[in-house]
Amino acid sequence: MPLAETLPQPAPSLTAVLFGLSGCLVDFGARTRLQGDHCTEHAEATPGALDSLHSLQRQQIPCAWLDELSPALSHPLAAALPEWIKPSQHSATINPWPAPNACWHALMALNVEKLDGCVLVSGEPRLLQAGLNAGLWTIGLASCGSLCGLSPIEWQAMTQQERDIKRGKATVQLFGLGVHSVIDHLGELDTCLADISLRRLKGEKP
Repeated sequence: MPLAETLPQPAPSLTAVLFGLSGCLVDFGARTRLQGDHCTEHAEATPGALDSLHSLQRQQIPCAWLDELSPALSHPLAAALPEWIKPSQHSATINPWPAPNACWHALMALNVEKLDGCVLVSGEPRLLQAGLNAGLWTIGLASCGSLCGLSPIEWQAMTQQERDIKRGKATVQLFGLGVHSVIDHLGELDTCLADISLRRLKGEKP
């Protein structure tokens, strides 16, 4: 008698996704961090950010953003984001990055009960290191974070070859940290999260 066919196991759903604010969801190039002030251009959502957030909302995956900027800078930056994605209020002066505390605090505020399946997405190396120290899956952003540090206008003004070189150097630095994946910007996030889910299904741990 033939054995019954084994149906493929569905990939486990994610538990929560944390985002950096500057250089990730908004503020392409993390210019606010470099310049120390705020302007309307910095508050624009980065490529793919809003679509990624709406996709996670449809899947009922809780999300939060965190940053080391003062509330006077970070809250105006977040004005372009949906109201349902909440900031983590952990003070940057208490156990600052790369200590893991800010990541754990953000997950606690989301009422997340386990680290398994929690992901951090950022273009800021120190925040990514904090995520690694916290035991999270980490996704680095090559083009829109502080490692490239260019405004959208400066980025678009470069030739394709110049962008590739800049992006390549940032990618090497991010993988050098030990991050689990590197993408260009949040427009590629859905595919990357699906890949992490498959890796988890195969038993891989962060």
